[in-house]
Amino acid sequence: MTAPLISLEGRTVVVTGAGQGIGRAAVELVVELGGNAVALDLNADTLEAATAALPQDKVLMVVGSVADAELAASTVAQAVERFGAVHGLVNNAGIIRPAMIEKMTVKEWQDVIDVHLTGTFFWLQAVGRHMVSRAKGGDSSGGAIVNISSDAGRKGSIGQVNYAAAKAGMLGITMTAAREWGRYNIRTNSVCFGVVETPMTEVVRGEKFRDKMLAQIPLDRWASPQEVVKTVCFLLSDGASYITGQHLGVNGGFHISL
Repeated sequence: MTAPLISLEGRTVVVTGAGQGIGRAAVELVVELGGNAVALDLNADTLEAATAALPQDKVLMVVGSVADAELAASTVAQAVERFGAVHGLVNNAGIIRPAMIEKMTVKEWQDVIDVHLTGTFFWLQAVGRHMVSRAKGGDSSGGAIVNISSDAGRKGSIGQVNYAAAKAGMLGITMTAAREWGRYNIRTNSVCFGVVETPMTEVVRGEKFRDKMLAQIPLDRWASPQEVVKTVCFLLSDGASYITGQHLGVNGGFHISL
């Protein structure tokens, strides 16, 4: 019998920003594929609603900010105690604070950097330390980390210099982790999304920008969260066992390059 291309059977995956959109869809698919999900979100009510229909023995809910290094470390410890180990991470949490460069406040800049870039580092470090420790202890199973970046980090984004800078920085984090941890069989990749139907993209999908945005997408449509998380879970699975340090565009052709 041929093994399925994507399976997360017996794996435990941490997902940040799990209360809605891409994060929620990722948690649902991780569980559907046989894995355990550690679901983190800042909003307790949103998180509870997102996980209510899932088997509770497969989900660990954690409420808090990704920009909290101590929470990252304690969450990994909780996950190990509950499920035995952590095998994957999806750095997904994100916010937007739009403003043109000359009008952006220091707080608007820092809030986005703290969540997207510093938050990514904290969770990658906490999960990576656990994975490296397992490897040094003789466990060769390794792990997989997926950082959710964006085409904004490769093309720039008018009115979002904070977001574009953070997403570009995540690409550097991805490549560095891939180089440092490859010897431990820890794979680190990023996914660069285009326009996904989430609350964060409501403005660009609105009447003012809709036609202009769709004209730049060869597939001529937005993506759904449920569609794009299939790629995320593929990168977490053994189907991507020889892929690391890559930035995979899942964008309908919005950004096409060599």
